[in-house]
Amino acid sequence: MHNKTLVAVAVGLGLVALPGLSGCGSGDVKGSAADSRTVTLVSHDSWLVSKSVLRDFEKKSGYQVKVLKSGDAGQAVNKALLTKDNPQGDVFFGVDNTLLSRALDNGLFQSYEPKGSDQVLPQYRVDQGRHRVTPVDTGDICVNYDKAWFGEHKLTPPQSFADLAKPAYKNLLVTENAATSSPGLGFLLGSAAKFGGDHWQDYWKKLKANGVKIVDGWEQAYYQEFSGSSEGRKAGGDRPLVVSYASSPPAEVIYAKKRPGTAPTGVSQGTCFRQTEYAGLLSNAKNTKGGKAFLDFLLTKEFQEDMPLNMFVYPVRQGAAVPPDFTKYGPQAKDPETMPPATIAANRDQWVKSWTSLVLR
Repeated sequence: MHNKTLVAVAVGLGLVALPGLSGCGSGDVKGSAADSRTVTLVSHDSWLVSKSVLRDFEKKSGYQVKVLKSGDAGQAVNKALLTKDNPQGDVFFGVDNTLLSRALDNGLFQSYEPKGSDQVLPQYRVDQGRHRVTPVDTGDICVNYDKAWFGEHKLTPPQSFADLAKPAYKNLLVTENAATSSPGLGFLLGSAAKFGGDHWQDYWKKLKANGVKIVDGWEQAYYQEFSGSSEGRKAGGDRPLVVSYASSPPAEVIYAKKRPGTAPTGVSQGTCFRQTEYAGLLSNAKNTKGGKAFLDFLLTKEFQEDMPLNMFVYPVRQGAAVPPDFTKYGPQAKDPETMPPATIAANRDQWVKSWTSLVLR
């Protein structure tokens, strides 16, 4: 998901050894007295919370929060799995529904049902029998378009997956590698949900023939290749279509030096895939009591209402308010593609292999 500077959330799918991980953690399960008052959060780089909100939690709970950012989402998940027997922290935030089964199947989390779980909207609840993960936020992976470019060329922006394969949009789309990127994988899963597990390959053959450009991750696609982002314009980006998020337009507006009256980018509503992010108490966490208190905090109304303008995501708690600017420029998709976690778990790795063979070779 986005943070204040639209940080990338590319997900590396391969569970490979990463340098610098041996020696993480001390092996002292009890820890020192000082450690017992410290809660360590392990997250991807997009974690962000208002200082006042975090201070309020620390004051009320008596715990100090230490944050370890571990690169993009895929790197963070991989590191957490490789160090699960002697974890770097107590709580992990940032595994999403595209990779959830990998974390659960490899025993990354222990069971805990946080206070406030009954307030989570039903559609985001998973693992109900064991409560190993807690839904924290949700958002939509969607194609974004450059309004100015389409206006200048007097061309209607695409509104569906099928539109993207039409000749009118040849050589206009850039997307991320499904094997190395969270939005790239989400876009692949969205196409599989739309066209079916037996027919998405035919769709991607059409996209390839229509000149889709593939790059490693979101940051490269959005900052360098996409003509509609402020950074992309400076970098000479020439692709007016990019796989990003429904929350990208409000981020462009809210953090513009001179706030425009309208967002410079739009969202093709018929290309969206619903993404949900989770947090959990790490197996073998040293401070389980503090970790549980922090998970409780993530479901409080205070934290849930703080997320939209920090991480550019929607809350999952019932009744949590969303700022008007966020809903104005980045409304949730009305009918996004979705996929049951079990279906993702059963097919993800093989689909990525097929996609790689089809599109990148």
